[in-house]
Amino acid sequence: MATDSSSDPARSLAILWRTREVASRKGRPELSVDRIARTAIELADADGFDSLSMRKVAEKLGVGTMSLYTYVPGKAELMDVMFDLVQAETARPDEVEGDWRVKLELIARENLALYRRHPWLLHASHRSVLGPRVIEKYEYELRALEGIGLTEIEMDSVLTLLIGHAQVSARGRAEISRVERASGLTEEQWWTQNAPLLEQVIDYRRYPVASRVGTAAGAAHHASYSPEHAFEFGLARILDGIAVLVGGRADAGS
Repeated sequence: MATDSSSDPARSLAILWRTREVASRKGRPELSVDRIARTAIELADADGFDSLSMRKVAEKLGVGTMSLYTYVPGKAELMDVMFDLVQAETARPDEVEGDWRVKLELIARENLALYRRHPWLLHASHRSVLGPRVIEKYEYELRALEGIGLTEIEMDSVLTLLIGHAQVSARGRAEISRVERASGLTEEQWWTQNAPLLEQVIDYRRYPVASRVGTAAGAAHHASYSPEHAFEFGLARILDGIAVLVGGRADAGS
């Protein structure tokens, strides 16, 4: 989640790396960049990204809105700090039993869990937030690819592909959850109601392949789409593709 076009990159980096941390004044509620950001994370988790404001954060903390600006220059910088803080939540075991494939699977699942825990991350900009926790996470995840025969650019690209897949899968689940809340029907309930109606109007002779495949998928998922299945299927195919790339390098070197 990056700063907007009006923010100052130097100011954003200073608050991300806490190079100019301000001490709380005596007699005032204890504030810090971390406390403000963690409160904002709680609000975003509970009420969504769009509802977040500096005023609501201040109310939650029991301080005046202007008090926040002593610690956080603006909402853009606050969003950067929020993004950076939650990156520390992914599990990073020192030892993982198995090869690079097992390690990448763990990374993919941890990122999926992170996006599901904090759906507001799905609104993040594609511009990088260069905070300490982002860099630490990137370093750990790249180590799973170290020494398996890929170039530096390929290592970065593999990681981007893997995390992007987790992000898309989490977005699919978030969208289904939003529709379920709005309609009052689960995906399975909606499919149970609509599948028989579709069978009455669709021309199976005109759409033979779509009818056959759609019927099979609907029966398997009890829904028109399963983000969980899509994640598992896509992850396996991504790892298969990486294995081909790595295997080709090994064959060329032998």
